[in-house]
Amino acid sequence: MSGLIHYALGLSQRGESGLAKAVALPALLLMALASPAGQDHTPGSFQISVDVALVVLHATVSDRQGGFVSNLGKQDFEVYEDGVPQRIRLFGNEDIPVTVGLVVDHSTTMGPKLPEVTAAARTFVQSSNRDDEMFVVNFNETVSLGLPGAMRFTDRTGELESAIAVAPTGGQTALYDAIAKALETLQAGSRDKKVLIVVSDGGDNASRCSLAQVMRLAAQSSAIIYTIGVFDGDDPDRNPGMLKHLAQATGGEAFFPNELSEVVAICEGIARDIRHQYTIGYVPTNLRRDGAYRAIRVRASAKGHDRLQVRTRTGYVAGSEARLVEKGAE
Repeated sequence: MSGLIHYALGLSQRGESGLAKAVALPALLLMALASPAGQDHTPGSFQISVDVALVVLHATVSDRQGGFVSNLGKQDFEVYEDGVPQRIRLFGNEDIPVTVGLVVDHSTTMGPKLPEVTAAARTFVQSSNRDDEMFVVNFNETVSLGLPGAMRFTDRTGELESAIAVAPTGGQTALYDAIAKALETLQAGSRDKKVLIVVSDGGDNASRCSLAQVMRLAAQSSAIIYTIGVFDGDDPDRNPGMLKHLAQATGGEAFFPNELSEVVAICEGIARDIRHQYTIGYVPTNLRRDGAYRAIRVRASAKGHDRLQVRTRTGYVAGSEARLVEKGAE
């Protein structure tokens, strides 16, 4: 199925701006999507050239104890858009590669914490898919890409560690500007699935972007954002609510460890979460591109599993550019 997703969708290579995009699908996949049940077609007998608005979701399913549930089939899921049942056309539960941005705070108070953050980044890379591609955004009151020269992405642990460790610390915190830069950089990635991991010990006190602008950019992106707040108890700029809202709005999670040493385990857990997500695609029954918000609800149930929880985005904006609005758990 991962080959089908990569070949048939090719979302990032086609320059997608969000989740639901008019995607030209190969003929064989269009036969599967559009043909009446039971109708047979001989491959090669004709060609189809049609644009299909395919909404693609990445969903994490957990049980009552919080453990991953990875043995479900398409028949175990229900998808609703604006309350209307949708037919699942694309389904998979394979570990597909992602483009990942590591967004790391280098303001003054982060100096003593960076060795632990660097170790956490190492653990994340080692726990990730070998075909992932990653980049680093460092920030204090200024924002910069961490990898050297013209290098945009890498899968090498040493290069990512160095990109975080060698950047100087000091100054204030332009968190919103850094997230905006990372969301922009994600679009140059070659993987269809996009993820950001944001590590900061405070709120924002130096950005040109506003919180509203950042949330709008996140809503227009297909990125899943995980946030880690490593706050000091007396930090006047701490803003856990913002980090939680950003994560929930994009289908990710927010973490607030009590001890800095917990960050390594958190990053390892994020890597596992990314690798245990289902891919669900459907063609909306409402294909109007009227700029309206379409609410999505995904439910899962299966024999032998009680009260399954689904975490995924909960909507998108049906505009001409198919921009997303993404939220967290059901």
